[in-house]
Amino acid sequence: MLNAIPFIGLTLTAVLTPYLAGRLREAGITGRDIHKLEQPEVAEMGGLAILIGLAVSLLPDPNPEILRVLAVFLLFGLVGIIDDLTNLRQSHKVLLSLLVAAPVAFFSVPSWVEVLGYRLNLGVLYPLFTILFVAGSANLVNLLAGFNGLEIGTSAIALGFLAAITEGPARLVALTGLGAALGFLWWNKYPARVFPGDTGTLSMGALIGLVGIIGKVEVYAAILLTPHFLDFTIKALSVRFGVRKHGKTTVLPDGTLQAPPYPSFLGTIMRRVRVNEPELVAIVWGIEVILGLLVLALRLSP
Repeated sequence: MLNAIPFIGLTLTAVLTPYLAGRLREAGITGRDIHKLEQPEVAEMGGLAILIGLAVSLLPDPNPEILRVLAVFLLFGLVGIIDDLTNLRQSHKVLLSLLVAAPVAFFSVPSWVEVLGYRLNLGVLYPLFTILFVAGSANLVNLLAGFNGLEIGTSAIALGFLAAITEGPARLVALTGLGAALGFLWWNKYPARVFPGDTGTLSMGALIGLVGIIGKVEVYAAILLTPHFLDFTIKALSVRFGVRKHGKTTVLPDGTLQAPPYPSFLGTIMRRVRVNEPELVAIVWGIEVILGLLVLALRLSP
């Protein structure tokens, strides 16, 4: 039965996504696909399908650790829903993320962190570390966004590699998250027919952090979030996240992308390589796969 759970998540999400996308469009919950010349209106907040697919798949499992993870995952989904409907300020989003991540401090996990084969005991600081880690993971995935398939694709790759280096409940959660991500990605890949919204990006980012915590692979999860952290750092040091007032990525007549007039991780790629949207996303996916292989090598090394 356990082996079927990820496939249930994949199937449910793949079936629910187009249905919910239609309902969201009817409700006027849409966003412009700004990296296409015609800028079509696309259903927003499709991450609801991921929340439902993952919840329905994992709820029958009696393992209390999985149920605790699921509860925090859904709380992050709730923050995403609020943000999608009200357009929260970034600072308010971070504060709410810290609030809903607080239950992680009470998870029954050892207080050490493995760093390249060595265990660093954080002691009484570990509960605070877990809150910051999960909230940080959620917001990092949420920040590196805006292109078809980017957020969900990188999350799927990260969860796939985390499943490969964990076992027990952590592996099951990672595989089910991978299944749900792939079910959604079919509709979110270029040309996207639905966007995840912050509902999807915050919850999937939190799931990566949660798997890192319960699987005791926090450092490896952090390595998988390197592109997201680089984007965060570059923006924080250059424009302090005030990207909207500085301009945006523009689409040239031939469909290729012109980098925004401010430093960013994705902008760096655009300045070095002439790419269109699917090519840019493919490059980031490739970087994520390389990081995943690095994680495998580090984890399996004696």
